Amino acid sequence: MTEDEVSLRKQLVEYYQKVDALGLNEMSSGNLSVRFRDEMLISPNGATGDSISLENIVRCSFNGEYQGKRLPSSEWRMHASIYVKYADAGAVVHTHSDYCVAVASHEISLPGFHYLVGVFGGGDVPCVPYSTFGREKLAKDASDALAERTACLLGNHGMIAKAPNLKRAVNQAQRLEIMCRQYVLAKQIGEPKKLTKTDWEDFFKKADEIRDELELIGVTLEDSKDGTTWKMS
Repeated sequence: MTEDEVSLRKQLVEYYQKVDALGLNEMSSGNLSVRFRDEMLISPNGATGDSISLENIVRCSFNGEYQGKRLPSSEWRMHASIYVKYADAGAVVHTHSDYCVAVASHEISLPGFHYLVGVFGGGDVPCVPYSTFGREKLAKDASDALAERTACLLGNHGMIAKAPNLKRAVNQAQRLEIMCRQYVLAKQIGEPKKLTKTDWEDFFKKADEIRDELELIGVTLEDSKDGTTWKMS
């Protein structure tokens, strides 16, 4: 095992346990992975915060071929589809966090009720229709939904996020859970006001003006072919 692989395995254990400690995943729900050369390192099927270890992380190809005795997460197809589709994806985090599940169970997108919804790349966070876990359809729907976003909801299931590294991906998962919680709370007193197109245009303009300051507080603003894309660092 090379030094770079050992380093990534250590990071994967660290952030898997952080996701568990944050309450974003409980028991053996959810999974994390990191790109490794032309393959990925992914949490094993049935992993928990207590059981995850350097040794039981699975090295897996994007076709599902794996090394060792442990099976890769049942959602390896979803992770692989994202890595194949997006060269800038260095890590993927999938959770069953409470408020993301609550919103996703209605198969609705998280609307632009708060300006921080914009950190995922636009004026909402899409929700893909329900598909059985581990199926190719779920993998395709999820990866397609991330074309102009860094995270999406999975209908009647949870959420998934991509980022250049594990730190950013976990931060996105945490941020989306916060946004979904605040949306659920806001809904208790009625439908919250949505930001307008003009609001979003001004938001992204202002964000671009203070790019450096945003990076200091953990928000990275990146340029894409079709405009400005936000990613949490």
